[in-house]
Amino acid sequence: MELIKQNFSIKDLENLTGIKAHTIRIWEKRYNILNPDRTATNIRTYDSSNLQKLLNISFLNEHGYKISRISKLNDEEINKMVKNINAKASNENRALNALKLSMINFDEELFNTTYEGLRKDKSFREVFHQVFLPFLGNIGMLWQTYTIKPIHEHFIVDLIKQKIYLHLAEIKKTNKPTRDRLYVLFLPENEIHDIGIIYLYYELIYNHRNAIYLGPSLPLSDLSYLMERHEDICFLSYFTTSPVNINTFIKEFEKQVCRKKNYELLLFGQKLKEVDTQNFPPFIKKFDNLNQFLLSL
Repeated sequence: MELIKQNFSIKDLENLTGIKAHTIRIWEKRYNILNPDRTATNIRTYDSSNLQKLLNISFLNEHGYKISRISKLNDEEINKMVKNINAKASNENRALNALKLSMINFDEELFNTTYEGLRKDKSFREVFHQVFLPFLGNIGMLWQTYTIKPIHEHFIVDLIKQKIYLHLAEIKKTNKPTRDRLYVLFLPENEIHDIGIIYLYYELIYNHRNAIYLGPSLPLSDLSYLMERHEDICFLSYFTTSPVNINTFIKEFEKQVCRKKNYELLLFGQKLKEVDTQNFPPFIKKFDNLNQFLLSL
């Protein structure tokens, strides 16, 4: 794999590897494990090769290898030792590190190789729940701490979405709906973060539910066209950055959609933490996580 030249601060390395900056400094001084550059003001900067090495060191350290032993190995020996650890749990940890490198270096081949390795002993749903979900949560933290840029997030999230759509197309051939109720999935206006709701769509089809996904940034007024054609509808939406005011959205949903009857609305997403959902109407429900929703199906 060819590493793209990028510079990271010691805080970036802490966020990406989970090793405290203080520990990295001690290891660097005592064991000379990394080779940082220095700015004109003597601030350490690290390139992608340093990041890759520290991810491998973190992986070995988590599996009982002391830094004093690791420091005596060259890069090739470290890589070989990582590859030789084949426990199931460590396979997931190794995959998470590989996904980080894939994202940082825009390496689609590494992403696909990592994914195919996971699929040898896991179903797609297991890969998503056990690896992709924790990874996506970590991406959010990395973005919030300015460790990665939007371009990194867009690249890796799109690759994951490709896998969802691939398996969605496959199960649509076999998993026919067994119930009449129609689940209508959509994102509110100005909301474009769609990986969560796309996976919800996959789970509904997987569980033999009748479902359609209407895409991002949809005006509530457009939903009336569906209500003219379907009687039993349950709406689902996912709030990541929009709407700005959730209570206003709820009032608009009641006004635009629930004019003749109260349609059930199921809500998901990080933004719901900003509002007290206890005052929601009884036909509007919030789910804190995916498993909670799956148990309700």
